[in-house]
Amino acid sequence: METYAKALLYAIPFFMLLLVFEITYGYIVKNQKHKLMDSVSSISSGLTNIIKDSLGIGLVLISYPFLLEHLSLFEIHTSWVVWFVAFLAIDFAGYWNHRLSHKVNIFWNQHVIHHSSEEFNLACALRQPISNLFGYFAFLLIPAALLGVPNQVVAVLAPVHLFAQFWYHTQHIGKLGWLEYVIVTPSQHRVHHAINPEYIDKNLGQLLCIWDRCFGTFQEELDNVPPQYGVLKPAKTWNPVHINFQHFWRLLQDAWRTTSYRDKLRIWFMPTGWRPADVEAKYPIEDVITDVYSFRKYETPSSVLFNMYIVFQLLSTTFLLLLLFSNFSALDTVELMVYGGFIFMGIYGYTSLMDGVSYGFWIEVSRSVVGMVFLLSNDNWFITSDLMIWGRVAIFLYLLLTFVAVLYFNFNRHTNSTSQPVV
Repeated sequence: METYAKALLYAIPFFMLLLVFEITYGYIVKNQKHKLMDSVSSISSGLTNIIKDSLGIGLVLISYPFLLEHLSLFEIHTSWVVWFVAFLAIDFAGYWNHRLSHKVNIFWNQHVIHHSSEEFNLACALRQPISNLFGYFAFLLIPAALLGVPNQVVAVLAPVHLFAQFWYHTQHIGKLGWLEYVIVTPSQHRVHHAINPEYIDKNLGQLLCIWDRCFGTFQEELDNVPPQYGVLKPAKTWNPVHINFQHFWRLLQDAWRTTSYRDKLRIWFMPTGWRPADVEAKYPIEDVITDVYSFRKYETPSSVLFNMYIVFQLLSTTFLLLLLFSNFSALDTVELMVYGGFIFMGIYGYTSLMDGVSYGFWIEVSRSVVGMVFLLSNDNWFITSDLMIWGRVAIFLYLLLTFVAVLYFNFNRHTNSTSQPVV
């Protein structure tokens, strides 16, 4: 986990710079693909994901080293061939993992967050899950284990493979000629994120599109069918925690409500969207999108001042997370969990404020007060003061500003505009 945290120290600023570049480019060419609330929600989702992963929250059902030890038929040494075979194995496994996530009810719950944005841009690439609490990906790497691909090679390639999927989440790059027959491109991935009937569940490849072409899931982007983005059951919230578990909550309700014990069990493993007949008749879902060209995208009231506050919270949260990663090895498990929980609560709080729900105010007030009391009663904010001069003062001022701001917004709810494009 420490190695992963160090990698994120470089990856997070790099991704943020690319986001700034895309937003700036959209402004220059007068073709902005970002909306402030949506992009903040997307980035915040990415932050929750890396908090969860860096703290090791979850249960690995089986590990790749275990499979390698018990299934390996060959012993091969590190060479370019090994790296190539490992890359193919990881990409092949990624395709089938992705396909399962789209086709099976319970697996869709851990993937729906990635599709929940009604925009398509680099920020939505950061919508990654916290609901994937059980790690089973190693099962899909059995071919690599049989071939004896070393664990060290897989450990290096896996995060690189994940990060390499970031760039093609954009509308500013058109089709790429002959590369369209080899790799996953922005055009192909726009199809994948679209809810048009022609595009649903297509282009499931991660870096190579050859698997889609082999297994019948490839679809070219059509000039006469502009992609529309989101999910057919809209999330209607900016809160990434809620988005992560909405589908699971629906499944749980349906499993409880159905009178069929068989359906109570099989609903989890049926095709995505399947519901027991008795539940579907009695509890229809009314907000399903039927016309992809006329549905109303989710928006919440806002103002320029509130937008500035939300951007401030996002940047502050990112800074606090980078601070956590820079001190990862110096903190014990309890400190890591407390610090990570504090950041997580902040994300939950300000995204709840974005939704306009009343408990967002109380979460932010409570977090600010508890944080300030902690700072006044302890010599350090974990090891912030050792890292930078005025560290405790800076954190205290951040918490105080948060406290004052949420009080202001709570008692001045006369916001005067809706969600605006980032400019």
